[in-house]
Amino acid sequence: MVVLMRKTHLGFSALLLAAVAGMALILWQGRVGIAAFSSLTGTEPSRVVVVDPGHGGEDGGAVAADGTVESGLNLQIALRLNTLLRLLGQVTVMTRTEDVSIYSDGAETLHQKKVSDLKNRVALVNGLENAVLVSIHQNTLPGSPRTHGAQVFYNGVEPASAIALSMQERLNNSVNTENGKTPKRISDSIYLTKNVMTPAIIVECGFLSNEGETAHLKEPGYQLRLAAAVAAGYFSAEEAP
Repeated sequence: MVVLMRKTHLGFSALLLAAVAGMALILWQGRVGIAAFSSLTGTEPSRVVVVDPGHGGEDGGAVAADGTVESGLNLQIALRLNTLLRLLGQVTVMTRTEDVSIYSDGAETLHQKKVSDLKNRVALVNGLENAVLVSIHQNTLPGSPRTHGAQVFYNGVEPASAIALSMQERLNNSVNTENGKTPKRISDSIYLTKNVMTPAIIVECGFLSNEGETAHLKEPGYQLRLAAAVAAGYFSAEEAP
């Protein structure tokens, strides 16, 4: 048991180191420079990053054909993103660290729980000074099973658009190499990003309606690539003049 635990720990450490090295490369490709990357750990972070794994608990979100549930993937990627950000000295807060919905007592129906959950996420973000929200999700488009790729969306609170563009560029270089996408403004119909008073980013990491992409999204190494690209994009935007 001890040997297996050590092997697992070493395996995760190796993946994490690989992700950090990959992030440095992504930053270099984005013309930020390795020196800037190296100095990040000694820089006082100017913001609190709220890492938000979308959905959770009774609200599983989208479901792939093989039964893979969005909320679980969101949590796995968000935990890796949170680890990378904190490793580089960034102050973070997670909205959830388990497969739960964060609704308040008194919510009984699924609808009531979803509404309460969203209100609590908004309250958490708005209760922090100088925060930026990064919400992790998965996309789905059953009518177009070949559609794939990671895409970034942003709200109207600046510098959300600059952060989104930086993240999208890194994702295009890392996982969308033949399928580059453009960041888009989030519709005001989305409660979470409409009601937070901070810059808000939604990262749709891939399409659960695409069988091949779903398989990738379940791989720990691919999840780390996504997390590294998002983290690199965030730091690049923060370092930009």
